[in-house]
Amino acid sequence: MEYIYHFTNIIRNTTQNLFYKATSVLQRSNPNSQSDYAELIEDDDGREHRRIKTIPATSSKYGSYIPSRFQFINSIKTMPVRYQTAFLSSLGFLISFGIRCNMGVSVVAMTHNETEKLPNGTIKLIKLAQFDWTPGIIGIVDSSFFWGYLITQVPGGYLAAKFPANHVFGFALGISSFLNLFIPFAAKIHYGVVMILRILQGLVEGVTYPAAHGIWRWWAPPLERSTLATISFTGSYAGAVLGIPLSGILTEYFNWQIAFYFYGVVGMIWSVYWWYFSYERPAIHPKITEDERVYIEESIGEASSISNKTWIKPPWRCFFTSKPVWAIIVANFCRSWSFYLLINSQAEYFREALDYNVGKDPLLAALPHLTMSCIVPFAGKLADYLRTNYLSTTVVRKIMNCGGFGLEAVFLLLVAYAKNPRLAIGALTIAVGFSGFAISGFNVNHLDIAPRYASILMGISNGVGTLAGMLCPVAVEFLTKKGKREEWAHVFLIASLIHFGGVIFYGLFASGEKQPWAEPSPTNDNISNETYKHGEQIASYGSTVTDGSGFGYQTTDPYDVMPNGNSPNRTNQQTKFVPITIENPMYKNYH
Repeated sequence: MEYIYHFTNIIRNTTQNLFYKATSVLQRSNPNSQSDYAELIEDDDGREHRRIKTIPATSSKYGSYIPSRFQFINSIKTMPVRYQTAFLSSLGFLISFGIRCNMGVSVVAMTHNETEKLPNGTIKLIKLAQFDWTPGIIGIVDSSFFWGYLITQVPGGYLAAKFPANHVFGFALGISSFLNLFIPFAAKIHYGVVMILRILQGLVEGVTYPAAHGIWRWWAPPLERSTLATISFTGSYAGAVLGIPLSGILTEYFNWQIAFYFYGVVGMIWSVYWWYFSYERPAIHPKITEDERVYIEESIGEASSISNKTWIKPPWRCFFTSKPVWAIIVANFCRSWSFYLLINSQAEYFREALDYNVGKDPLLAALPHLTMSCIVPFAGKLADYLRTNYLSTTVVRKIMNCGGFGLEAVFLLLVAYAKNPRLAIGALTIAVGFSGFAISGFNVNHLDIAPRYASILMGISNGVGTLAGMLCPVAVEFLTKKGKREEWAHVFLIASLIHFGGVIFYGLFASGEKQPWAEPSPTNDNISNETYKHGEQIASYGSTVTDGSGFGYQTTDPYDVMPNGNSPNRTNQQTKFVPITIENPMYKNYH
């Protein structure tokens, strides 16, 4: 019996040791706190040994059983909510651009015969094309998306300013994903039905970019605007890189319908998760830490109790008479021209001008936008670093935008006159890579000059950019009727000159300062008089930071506040705190 007793103890101890090792994976990563999970107990024979405590899942004392050996998952769990929102919105843009790529890839399998070349050189027909659409019909179906996309740019900005922007963003992508599921059925009915669905997709997706700026109006601290916005927008460029090859793989190994179903289902799953995870403002997010909420709200200068209840009529006339607004519009047009030039005509340029089939090396063809996807978030971080430590917002925006556009224009000239395919791809990659720096210029600038109306301004500028996307293919078709290299040189020469023009215009008229019309005046008819009776202040959403300690300027007017923290003479004797802006030299001491 004694041997049996010792043998049983050996088995029990061995099992417990294995159990300790297995459960250690689920314990906290802090080595100093591992003893919190164990307690000493006495065995039947009087000997002591450890066992794992039973700890409630909600216990704040012992933390969370996050897998400590999977640091990537751990880092996501502990990431600030504003960065979780940025990455999740980036994934939404990635799905959005994947949906746009579906038709361009699938239509090849839909309208071409499937053949096989035999060893003796003959061509064997395997499967007839399912649809007999002409090139004209294909072009109309593919472009119908942008008809709707153009229409809802400005209305989308208006909706994102009046209603919760996160709901507008998620609802748009959810509806577009849902419609994507019906395109294979619509194609079997008539191409006109496909056009209707594509137009509807464009209508709902037209609000996504303006809504994204509406989200960062509430969530982006002034010195993190570039970083958060560029993380979000990176998904659009990554979506263009991944969308085409992924749709091609799904079409090649399954069928042309599966690409539509894949993006439709994934988009709807994302929408459900976004709807439950995202919130309009930090103040109503249930899982945000108190430190992060206070940091965001004080740095923005938010007074959510008033701003959320009051709808301010946009100053439309000021929008279209403001030089900084026009600088953003012109810059968006220039960037969209080269973006759509490459998306629509890159393969055709290499085939006609350089006699090179990029289909043989798809990774090389995707290299320009892959490079841009890496540059954009890096440039955003660099811009915020420069604004925090060295330069004003205006100077940083001009450096990023004009530097990116100028160098892109130089390398586009090299592309225009390159005779070697490898040289052309290299120059094109560098050109598109430098354009990634410009995203931290004009594409974030709306939040600087008018945070309250950033979504509307984004709708206006992106609408003009969409016009460039519609005009560019027409110009390319007109200039390359014979498909000669000299004709393609003119195409890229024009693109280069457009960017040089953007450098000049943005350098002269752009600004990083909040504009005088960016905040409502106290005489605005749309603001309730009750607001003023109680002496409450409307949120500025500006480039401000406060700590509640009185470190700032004092003003007797709660509304008439200049962007630099100064205030004019007043007759009202009520005293209100005016936070110091990031452009003020005293801010750096505070920060």
